[in-house]
Amino acid sequence: MPARRYAFGRADEATHPESLRATLAEFVATFIFVFAGEGSVLALNKSYRETDASASGLLVVALAHALALFSAVSSTMNVSGGHVNPAVTFGALLGGRISFLRAVYYWVAQLLGAVIASLLLRLVTAGMRPVGFSVASGVGEMHGLLLEIAMTFGLVYTVYATAIDPKRGTFGTISPLAIGFIVGANILVGGPFDGASMNPARAFGPALVGWRWRNHWIYWVGPFIGGGLAALTYEYVMIPTEPPHHHTHQPLAPEDY
Repeated sequence: MPARRYAFGRADEATHPESLRATLAEFVATFIFVFAGEGSVLALNKSYRETDASASGLLVVALAHALALFSAVSSTMNVSGGHVNPAVTFGALLGGRISFLRAVYYWVAQLLGAVIASLLLRLVTAGMRPVGFSVASGVGEMHGLLLEIAMTFGLVYTVYATAIDPKRGTFGTISPLAIGFIVGANILVGGPFDGASMNPARAFGPALVGWRWRNHWIYWVGPFIGGGLAALTYEYVMIPTEPPHHHTHQPLAPEDY
């Protein structure tokens, strides 16, 4: 990735093969993540619908999300930067690490990947409606919003510290593992309260296919606020200056064309 800069994006970036490859990588990675994550929820509902397996079920869902995200980020890190999340892309945009044009491409790819994964899940499960996310009974919407802000802050801060920071050194090799771990840990904390999305695409695909929109706005506003705050905090406090020759995390800078 180039040094911090803010740009709309050059005209040749829109059709450059590297941009298209990166966009496709985000689509596939988000598909992988949502298919495994939402699939684990549907499988749990199918297997334990007549038993009380809430604690073990939560652990299963958290582990499925952590492993799936680890795989998705690992497989796209060298192509697109391994965002797999509109909130991560938003944080990179606010930090000047990606152009606005590239961010829009990523957002479209991530949402489409989540929708296709949810459609396929509905097909292979003989019509089971994706569950998606909603605030638990007895939990207010503002509490859910604050949870999403806090959890996504931790996620995007981890992304910055392990994958974007030019001083990360050898920690870059474990960034997919760290990112998967923080998502799994946050699901163990926030899952019983609001489902712990931290990812607007992860919430949107199942909501659209399952047509479950209750409290859906929380899973857009919360992650974008939390991700934006984390990016600005790390970018301007932990990385106050950066030598112009650094090219890390995102190998698809327009000036490299």
